[in-house]
Amino acid sequence: MAISAQMVKELREKTGAGMMDCKKALTETDGDMEKAIDYLREKGIAKAAKKGDRIAAEGTTYILTEGNEAVILEVNSETDFVARNEGFQVLVKELAEHLLSNKPASVEEALAQTMSNGATVDAHINAAIAKIGEKLSLRRFEVKTKTDADAFGGYLHMGGRIGVLTVVEGSTEEAAAKDVSMHIAALRPLYVSRDQVSQGEIEREREVLTQQALNEGKPEAIVAKMVEGRISKYFEDICVVDQPFVKNPDQKVGQFIQSKGGTIREFVRYEVGEGIEKRQDNFAEEVMSQVKKD
Repeated sequence: MAISAQMVKELREKTGAGMMDCKKALTETDGDMEKAIDYLREKGIAKAAKKGDRIAAEGTTYILTEGNEAVILEVNSETDFVARNEGFQVLVKELAEHLLSNKPASVEEALAQTMSNGATVDAHINAAIAKIGEKLSLRRFEVKTKTDADAFGGYLHMGGRIGVLTVVEGSTEEAAAKDVSMHIAALRPLYVSRDQVSQGEIEREREVLTQQALNEGKPEAIVAKMVEGRISKYFEDICVVDQPFVKNPDQKVGQFIQSKGGTIREFVRYEVGEGIEKRQDNFAEEVMSQVKKD
């Protein structure tokens, strides 16, 4: 019988298996949903389904550079222990190689692509889930390019807990670009320079700072001047070129990279699990809930 996209979607939701695996299972079982589930379970693929509702907020960031192209990615696991697992690390490298070669536009597009081993990225991750026994996911990635006159600065902190990829134009000094990435890992800037900050964001900050100054009882005549001084400090907090360089606080990061003949074009900073709501298991409460049931 004809296997519809809706049938594949339903089986995928029930088992967590990859699209191609689901299509094959339905084809092999003539569209029988229950038999298709059993088929996937027998193959060890449906094991991933049980992990679907778990929270994967650990994992690693990784950077792969080849010539004038580089990719930074974050792959999540449920525990830090698995993040150090050799099988997990191999998976991360395989995903990085695929992303750099194929340059998908999104995670969704990446998951549907076929890897060199013939499996889709989605199926390959699910096979790793079945083998490792934890929920794993490709969370995000960015592919960057440069010219021969530029440099990539790749830096992984704490074994990949934080990853930073910086693109420096006009200088081929990779060591200097890496120093900038180390700085970004430590100080968490949001932008390269103040011209990237939207006017709306600046105005909101100006309004807050103005109100703060007035609440402090400062005379209105000097509030505007005070606010502009604080806005400059605000830019220092969020723009990397305006920040004092961690290796030499007497020098701004922008000045440091200019001394090497370059300028910072862009950077990507990933911190494992940022923005993911982690489940907080309270062991004491769990024990008490069991005691009350007895």
